Amino acid sequence: MNPLKIFCFVALLVAAASALPKRGNNRNNAASNSLKPTDWLSVSELQSMQPVEDLALQKLENLSVEEGQQEIQKNYHLSQINHALQPSFVPSPSNVPVVLMKPNGQPERTNLNNLAEAAKQQRNFGNQEVTIFITGLPQTSPAVAKANKKLVQAYMQRYYGQQQPIDINSKEYDYGSINGNQISSSSEEDNDSSKNPRPTRGDLVIINLGATLTDMKRYALLDVDETGKMIGKVIVELTNEAGVPQEIIHIVAQGIAAQVAGPAAREYKRLTGQQIRRITALDPSKIYAKNNEMITGLARGDADFVDAIHTSTCGMGTHERVGDVDFYVNGPGSIAPGANNVVEASMRATRYFAETVRPGNENNFPALAANSLSQYENNEGTGNRAYMGIDTNFDLEGDYVLKANAKSPFGQRSPAQQQNAYHRQHNTWKNGNPMNMN
Repeated sequence: MNPLKIFCFVALLVAAASALPKRGNNRNNAASNSLKPTDWLSVSELQSMQPVEDLALQKLENLSVEEGQQEIQKNYHLSQINHALQPSFVPSPSNVPVVLMKPNGQPERTNLNNLAEAAKQQRNFGNQEVTIFITGLPQTSPAVAKANKKLVQAYMQRYYGQQQPIDINSKEYDYGSINGNQISSSSEEDNDSSKNPRPTRGDLVIINLGATLTDMKRYALLDVDETGKMIGKVIVELTNEAGVPQEIIHIVAQGIAAQVAGPAAREYKRLTGQQIRRITALDPSKIYAKNNEMITGLARGDADFVDAIHTSTCGMGTHERVGDVDFYVNGPGSIAPGANNVVEASMRATRYFAETVRPGNENNFPALAANSLSQYENNEGTGNRAYMGIDTNFDLEGDYVLKANAKSPFGQRSPAQQQNAYHRQHNTWKNGNPMNMN
């Protein structure tokens, strides 16, 4: 039987098994006794639940935030019973689309197999900062497509001073259009730079892992560890063949791809003996299918610095800490303000980060070290303040809470407390590093 089909039946089997006489000292019996979904879901609710492969992305977008959260939570918790789901999907590298953005805004298209060779053909590639953006959902979703477009535009402005990428409606450029229709754009978000500083030069690579997750079945069964190792080997090729040093690599990964980024960085270190400089997790997701004998997904220590932005902890995202510093918008148990569904809420992390990538907006999201929204609102945290986003300081540790606006521009812009530690603007990264082009 398809392992996903047991989502709605495994709970009943566990409940029935718990009523049978116990034989021997079986750890599975102990697990069955401790996991009884009927304690929190009725039998009728269990029977009426849809398998996760039928929980289409489009359906989640048509549900309210509360309804979407309920569907995801039910499916996720049932998938963890006796670890019924085993990771089984790893996309072929030849099927993972990759885009290298040129300085003129045009995309250079290839696939994961040929990334290193394509990078070698680009003039001066890897002489400055290299950002590797790994997508986590397909762009058939308008919310996903718009968030990804915003991030690409922001980096093109940061690296090359461009306000917009060129030809965003062309058939060859799918980061600004869906089926040939231009995605509506927020003028405030696109042109919200209060200054026009000299661009920080760099290269942007987009690994479109989300394009391979064409349904929720693949999403739920994704083997994040093996997929991460595959991507990690390709990043090693960038170092060995295209001359990209690890100290200028910044992996920005979205949703389930954020969990893939951890194993990718660990594989890079295993093969090179060197650690990737930074991983930024944009609403890291829950992991449905896990290998119990392995450390799965992203964790602190996978890069020199790991930061995470959580915007849908009760929806598609996870409340679990994954980084040196984890930012929780509106607190650990809330949803991004203004989001109409769980997909949009998850994509808000990408939108927030994109806003900070645009020159002049780096400090739009001041945050307070706190464990809850109540602590934040009552100023009962530790008193340490910092900025979430591209200029998050590498010395930060722990949990930070902040508020965001419901509409773009999302950052509330109130200045953070004047502390030297939070105004060094990546000194830890920049000192003695060729990325510092200002």
